[in-house]
Amino acid sequence: MEIPSYPDSRPLDLADKSLLDGRFSVLQPRISELTFAGLYLFRAAHDYRLAMVGDALLVLGRGYSGERYCLPPVGGAVEAALDAVWNDGLELYGADETLAAQCLKRGGVTAAEDRDSFDYLYLREELATLPGHRFHKKKNRISYFAARHEYRVALFSEQHRAGCHRLLEVWRGVNDDGGAATALGGELAAAAEALEMAERLGLEGVVVTVAGEVTAFSLGERLNAGTAVCHFEKADPFMEGAAQLVNREFSRLLFTECRFVNREQDLGDGGLRNAKLSYHPAELIKKFRIRRTPQMNA
Repeated sequence: MEIPSYPDSRPLDLADKSLLDGRFSVLQPRISELTFAGLYLFRAAHDYRLAMVGDALLVLGRGYSGERYCLPPVGGAVEAALDAVWNDGLELYGADETLAAQCLKRGGVTAAEDRDSFDYLYLREELATLPGHRFHKKKNRISYFAARHEYRVALFSEQHRAGCHRLLEVWRGVNDDGGAATALGGELAAAAEALEMAERLGLEGVVVTVAGEVTAFSLGERLNAGTAVCHFEKADPFMEGAAQLVNREFSRLLFTECRFVNREQDLGDGGLRNAKLSYHPAELIKKFRIRRTPQMNA
């Protein structure tokens, strides 16, 4: 499908997968948003649209409060692409430290750290083995679960879909406030679609079952040559230790050639932030929001 020249744009489509996969392979992104599956599954929540500025591919989005933004240009003449969107008053969201430094060096822009969007990057081997005293609480919770349940761990496949959907509904009932337009509503809808389209989108996952029922699952993919990204992880909230177990098994069984696992952002949720920090990230990948500095009248 043809991608129009900015400021025209069109919705992201499944047919764009090969194009974006190719560009991401060259770009080797570090931020978790920049995979085709990640964009496609949240296309409704963020109204993702594509446009071209010369040979640069733009991904345009919309925040939950309605503001338009642009993700980092995917290949091509980045500076010209950014000038085009900044001239229209759009904000660049998701710039990593390298891109932010390049923008600030050019001048004429302001950059603000977006702490709620920082990605949590972990050593995969640490998540897989939980070594030493730092992880003893995680190991204790897994032991608690194992002592009380005869469980199985398997790679995600079609036979697990229905059970994963049932778990999503349990999780929704406990956590959803009824706001379909919220970040939570968008995430649950994306997770449900991910279960249906995992194979077509190149997602891999692990599932924990007890007595044949799914009690936890994780889905993710390769982000770059050395990093996997976990997009979705859900566990039965009434089974202590299930969350810690599926977290460990994702890193133990999948993407074993990767050194790192990116477990995305906390979106400012205090409980989620504490949980992510408790796994001792190797790095918080900073993200910046960058705007053109308003010109003052002489």
